[in-house]
Amino acid sequence: MSVTERTRVSAYGQHRVATPVDRFGVWLSGVAVRRHAAGFRGRRLADLGCGFNATFARTVLDEVTSATLADVALADDLKTHHKVTGLEGSLPDLTPSMPSASFDVVLCLSVLEHLWQDEAVLADMRRMLAPGGVALINVPSWRGKRLLELAAFRLGVSPAEEMDDHKRYYDPADLWPKLVRAGFKPSGIHCRRHKFGMNTFAACRVDACAAAAVFQPPGP
Repeated sequence: MSVTERTRVSAYGQHRVATPVDRFGVWLSGVAVRRHAAGFRGRRLADLGCGFNATFARTVLDEVTSATLADVALADDLKTHHKVTGLEGSLPDLTPSMPSASFDVVLCLSVLEHLWQDEAVLADMRRMLAPGGVALINVPSWRGKRLLELAAFRLGVSPAEEMDDHKRYYDPADLWPKLVRAGFKPSGIHCRRHKFGMNTFAACRVDACAAAAVFQPPGP
């Protein structure tokens, strides 16, 4: 198997307890998600790469109409929850079959950096969004790379295997063009540094009258 074909065999949080550094990062992401989502009451949620325990999605299950959770593996209680559609597998394999224009909020938090096919997944996120919906994306920045690797490889306070699985890092200038190629309009993209510059966060809104976009690979 070549390096480009390797996929994860376990979901984040499946085999270890979150460290204080992990929990603080999840909390910061949750603050940004709640602010840009502008509420989850009555909305249809998709959380791509949600983690084994779907830590954030659990906090809004009482509010959402439905939640589609996708990762390599999911906790059993999530798969049996009456509001949850659980999808297990690698994201590049799962997202093409997810329905178009069917979600009001699509999350992809600290996931794209683990994927070789990041632009294909972004295009599927755009296609999946219903008119008026929003995609919320969090990825580590190049500044964050230094601190993340220090914490993982030198200090041992973050999981080294997660850092070793990173394929790339994103500053706003790296992520923004990918969002446009995926079909999001520049007028609907809010892309900025986040978490003290260690991450890049993007909120991508779709016009209320917009149709689902279809990904077209860029020409040569």
